[in-house]
Amino acid sequence: MKHTIKILVLIILTSACRQIHSDSKIPFTEGREIVTKNGMVVSAHPEASRAGISVLQKGGNAVDAAVAVQLALAVCYPEAGNIGGGGFMVLRQSDGTKRVLDFREKAPIAAKRDMYLDGDGNIAGKLSTDTHLASGVPGTVDGMVRIHSLYGSLDFRDVIQPAINLAEKGFPLPEDQAASLNRNRENFTGRNRILPAFVKDSLWKGGDVLRQPDLAKTMKRIRKHGRKGFYSGLTAQLIVNEMKRGNGIISEKDLENYSSVFREPLQTDYRNYSLSTVPPPSGGGIILTQLLGMVESSPVGEWGFHSAKAVHLVVEAEKRAFADRSGYSGDPDFVSVPVKELTDRKYLRLRMNDFDEKRATPSSAVFGGDPLADENEQTTHYSVADRYGNAVAATTTLNNTFGSSIVVEGAGFILNNEMDDFSVKPGEPNMYGLTGGDANAIEPGKRMLSSMTPVIVEKEGKLFLVAGSPGGATIPTTVFQVIINVVDYRMKISEAVDAGRFHHQWLPDQISIEANSIDSLTLMELKNMGHEIRTRSSIGSVNAIQILPDGRMASASDKRGFNTACGY
Repeated sequence: MKHTIKILVLIILTSACRQIHSDSKIPFTEGREIVTKNGMVVSAHPEASRAGISVLQKGGNAVDAAVAVQLALAVCYPEAGNIGGGGFMVLRQSDGTKRVLDFREKAPIAAKRDMYLDGDGNIAGKLSTDTHLASGVPGTVDGMVRIHSLYGSLDFRDVIQPAINLAEKGFPLPEDQAASLNRNRENFTGRNRILPAFVKDSLWKGGDVLRQPDLAKTMKRIRKHGRKGFYSGLTAQLIVNEMKRGNGIISEKDLENYSSVFREPLQTDYRNYSLSTVPPPSGGGIILTQLLGMVESSPVGEWGFHSAKAVHLVVEAEKRAFADRSGYSGDPDFVSVPVKELTDRKYLRLRMNDFDEKRATPSSAVFGGDPLADENEQTTHYSVADRYGNAVAATTTLNNTFGSSIVVEGAGFILNNEMDDFSVKPGEPNMYGLTGGDANAIEPGKRMLSSMTPVIVEKEGKLFLVAGSPGGATIPTTVFQVIINVVDYRMKISEAVDAGRFHHQWLPDQISIEANSIDSLTLMELKNMGHEIRTRSSIGSVNAIQILPDGRMASASDKRGFNTACGY
């Protein structure tokens, strides 16, 4: 009898062990602030984070999981997740090698410098934001297929399947997302001939299930044919048909010719840390590098978090960095961007020569430097780290919330309105208030300037931090503040991400500050220095992973949104 019981116990234990290590039975932890050992995914939507962690549990690496998250976000987070947009990805391999994938959208072949101006040379309405003309050639699918083919370990079918399941079977909407869809209802109904899946007879409410059958079919074509499932065949024809319906200019040739590109990471040191981020055509990496260089000589940690002295220094550095962005940043395949000179420490010291510790410098007195002398803000970011030491920081966007709100009829995905990220009229601000110059003027096949700033940080050669944020012009300043919160103010990553933020972008000449983030006495001190203060609801929405001294991974999914971390 005892022998029989032992055998039964052994069978039960063996069965349990098999269950724990099977593809779908490994338990994982989910929440905003979690600590895990083997793998972590942090994204803007719980369904996308679950898709990523399921891929890691199957033995996939960080790239497999990142691609799964990107494709899942295209289904469950249409506000910014996409296959109709683009973005940037920073990859750190287990041996420390870094690569940057640029899958930013391109201007169509038929694009012209003055395509959004009227006969008097003024910006004509909202052609660059609300119409078919606003869309650049999408880069996401090409980028995901390419990065997976080189660095993925699982079959691509396994990586895309979670997104197909979400589109086909649907998922329950969080209350905030239901409200977001309702707020955009008028745009969806007004800009589409046939109502898309994002509109139903009544208003959405939390718990309603969103199903997207057309998008599921598109994803299945990508599953079967890879890149060709999007850039040729039926999907491409549906895109071109949509363009013809709305006088858009993306052609079959545009789709056929699109290619993502690998670029050398922009690397810098700050204190005892090494950072890898994105180069142009994102201006975010240069701004981040410049800000770190301009404040490093000052003991901001000793001055105190959100002290008037520290805020004043950072704001003055931000003015100068954004002035440089306006003058020099653009697509390096079309214009010469002096990256090395803009990020040189000697140049950055010179940029701060006219810094007054007690008075604000008016933006009218701040100009782009001479380094050659001697993206309503809706983007999304996800961070992934695996047990092998690989990590991915990726930021992706449609530009505005829900992009152009134009859904490709029969294909189920939203078109971007990234053309507004060009200098539609050099010297005039875009939807984010960013003023650009000739370096970012529209040209056929050119990639528009971006603010996306995914970053990977190392300490003594070991992975330390994976981070990034949405937020248009506020992206690089948000990422910068998270970094100094950890490095200078010694915050744990969840505190660093949730802490209040502020932002200055040169023009307009004002500090944007999150409500209740800086005390009234400090605000009065800043005003006495000559700063104009504007209060706003929120800035950015960071998703980050920090590697702890014992090797475990700690998540930080920003309280600003329904960001979620999953780990095991």
